[in-house]
Amino acid sequence: MKFSTGIFDELSMRIKKVSKERDVINLSIGSPDLPPHPKVIEVLAQEVHNVQNYGYTLNPGLEELREGLIDWYQKKYGVNLKIDETIVLLGSQEGLAHLPLALLNPDDLVLVPNPGYPIYEAAAKLAGAKIYYYPLLEEDNYLLDIKKIPHDVLKTVKIIFLNYPNNPLTALANYEFFEKLVFYAKKYGFILVNDLAYGELTFDETKSISLLEIPGAIDVAVEFCSVSKSFNLAGMRVGFAAGNQKVISALTILKSNIDYGVFKPLQKAALEAIRLRDVIIPDLVKTYEKRRNVLIKILSQYGWQVKPPLATMFVWAQLPDGINDSRKFSFDLLANTGVAVTPGIGFGDLGEGYVRIALVADEDKLTEAGKRIGEYLQYRREV
Repeated sequence: MKFSTGIFDELSMRIKKVSKERDVINLSIGSPDLPPHPKVIEVLAQEVHNVQNYGYTLNPGLEELREGLIDWYQKKYGVNLKIDETIVLLGSQEGLAHLPLALLNPDDLVLVPNPGYPIYEAAAKLAGAKIYYYPLLEEDNYLLDIKKIPHDVLKTVKIIFLNYPNNPLTALANYEFFEKLVFYAKKYGFILVNDLAYGELTFDETKSISLLEIPGAIDVAVEFCSVSKSFNLAGMRVGFAAGNQKVISALTILKSNIDYGVFKPLQKAALEAIRLRDVIIPDLVKTYEKRRNVLIKILSQYGWQVKPPLATMFVWAQLPDGINDSRKFSFDLLANTGVAVTPGIGFGDLGEGYVRIALVADEDKLTEAGKRIGEYLQYRREV
């Protein structure tokens, strides 16, 4: 079993090298640049000074935080969860990484998206599972067309990883799509796993949908979310899983052999963030929406037409005319302009021909990044 950071590691090293020579605008990583709400920081500081908070918290997490998650799901999606259908995680990525270990035997089959966020592939490998890569194509609105999956694959698959709203593709799922997947999951007996990390970050008055909204989904599905992107708390590493009780129980048992839960002050701060969601999230969405518009406008002025995303904190941009190598383009762009973007090939071979641009800089920096990119493209056209 081999794990590789591949392009992401190489990009990080190149950014470090270039930053010694010039100012780098790093739009390659989806790490929020905005601060948390002051009240969240205040709660964290208070709880850190409480000496009663320094023991093990144990899994599946503080009940009051899990109740907060239940309230979030009910008010956002109309989903009614039970307490034993939830667990607190050391970030949603940790839970995604461990879930196959909790559910699978070696050589069980897992379906992973291509293009896709790398954790799904890594999680399957960690469990010794076999991987079937399913294509996400623009012609299908980047939704899994399950009818194209061979019957023998559907008969043997144990887990299908989903990610909506999607990173890096920025696609949104709809009710009919999830409804069809739940039908197939019940028919063939596999588990659906949806990564809902960007569920709150939707633009132009669009709304995300939870897989658990579908009647009967609780029998065949789990969903992962976190406070990282929705509340600017990425470094805190607090996430959640919610859904099928047997799956949540299996994950809880596995984690009891690995970790002793999330530091209690972090859980208290996460709860405060969730309680303040109606204050925090609308402004955050407006900020990312404005950033998106600024970047797309400046790129358009230089002749690079980019489709505006309806969700996430990313832009999934088809390479400019005459360019077809995302790795070479990204590295050349960094070397010549100091602007770092992620080559699409890093998300799978079907990501070739695109780059992912993270909206993790203020409007002035994004304008500057757009100008640098535009001038670089003009130079390329002239030589």
